[in-house]
Amino acid sequence: MADTAPKVAAEERQEDSEALEKKAEALAELIGKSKHLVVFTGAGISTSAGIPDFRGPDGVWMRRAQGRQRTGAVDTLQAVPTAAHMALVELQDRGVLKYLVSQNCDGLHRRSGILPDMISELHGNNNRESCKGCGKEYIRDFRAVASYAKTVRDHRTGRRCALCGGALLDSIVNFGEPLPAAALARARGHAAAADVFLVLGSSLTVSPANEIPEEAVAGGRRKRGNGRKAARLVICNLQDTPLDTLADLRVYARADDLVERVMAHIGAPIPPFVLRRRLVVQTESAGGERRQLRVSGVDVDGTPATFLRSVRLEHNRRAARSEPFVIGLREDPEPGAELRLELEFMGHYGEPTLDVVYEYGGDDDVPVLYLLEYNPQNGEWKVARETDAHTGHEARSGVKTGEDTNMGAAEAGSLPRGLGSAFTGNGHPEVIVID
Repeated sequence: MADTAPKVAAEERQEDSEALEKKAEALAELIGKSKHLVVFTGAGISTSAGIPDFRGPDGVWMRRAQGRQRTGAVDTLQAVPTAAHMALVELQDRGVLKYLVSQNCDGLHRRSGILPDMISELHGNNNRESCKGCGKEYIRDFRAVASYAKTVRDHRTGRRCALCGGALLDSIVNFGEPLPAAALARARGHAAAADVFLVLGSSLTVSPANEIPEEAVAGGRRKRGNGRKAARLVICNLQDTPLDTLADLRVYARADDLVERVMAHIGAPIPPFVLRRRLVVQTESAGGERRQLRVSGVDVDGTPATFLRSVRLEHNRRAARSEPFVIGLREDPEPGAELRLELEFMGHYGEPTLDVVYEYGGDDDVPVLYLLEYNPQNGEWKVARETDAHTGHEARSGVKTGEDTNMGAAEAGSLPRGLGSAFTGNGHPEVIVID
């Protein structure tokens, strides 16, 4: 793409404050009346997080076309979701946003709190890989992308599936490759159902993803016989796009500048970013009368999630430093005994180690779910436990952190949907072995 990019970036324009305020108010009114809001995002939504776009004056393709090196960019693993990212989470949680379609691979939408079944990541996600054999997905707190040493068509990451042993493939869609069929179908279905379709930070020049907004307008026109009107198309981008003539509202602004004003008109707060993790702890037989602890991470839908560097049991000199995190118990504890686990995280946001106290429940092998929240602004953890995924019984394990800051049940949120899928047939949390 750098070979075809012009050496001079297209002009960027920004509305004056008064014009932007009027357009934000108009968009807020559209959103307030909408029944099926769909948002489509491009690289422009992440630039305020320090991640460069592609076709702006300092974009990736523009720099390459001009022979300039990339400097000053933030690692996507350390980037903090922007105000626009977090506003979309708030709209999702309020039931206003019905679906999100994104061209971005930076993983910020998922990290911000967008649910897996609420988004189509058309070009993949740097932190997501899946099994070539059985299709099982894994979420990583590291860059899960192939080296492409042999060819850009070789998506093998070098890891193996914990279920079937199959090769794991990254989810990145390189130029010339087809988009993921299921994600594309969901995006098109929601576009056809949309009554308001909002584009944030996309030049709409990469096909076939750039056809989705047009389908929102065309789909409504096709269904007018059923009383359905065409979707109201709103485009927010600093540069012109090929679909500007189709837009009911065209805004030249940064995504954050528009969205912050829209949320103010709606009367909805933009929540701060909080890093959320889900931890499963379980005791199991190690053969004979011996017992062992198994610790693993899961995503909100039960997908295995890797975010720990090590786990150490109090009074043990050695920590478990690779998945699966399994720690043998020297003797069978009495029911009710407290086992303190020290968790070391990847630390992309400077997360300190965290102590979690697990209350041993005997031989019932009930998995216990902990909800962990880290606030990068103040460097503090909050921890809560949830009810058992299988029995509905309240988890017995106590929770303690270095600062003893616990969330109440109302603060903790609900049990991750599909948590049962994170366990294998023998009841063990499903985890991945990193070669």
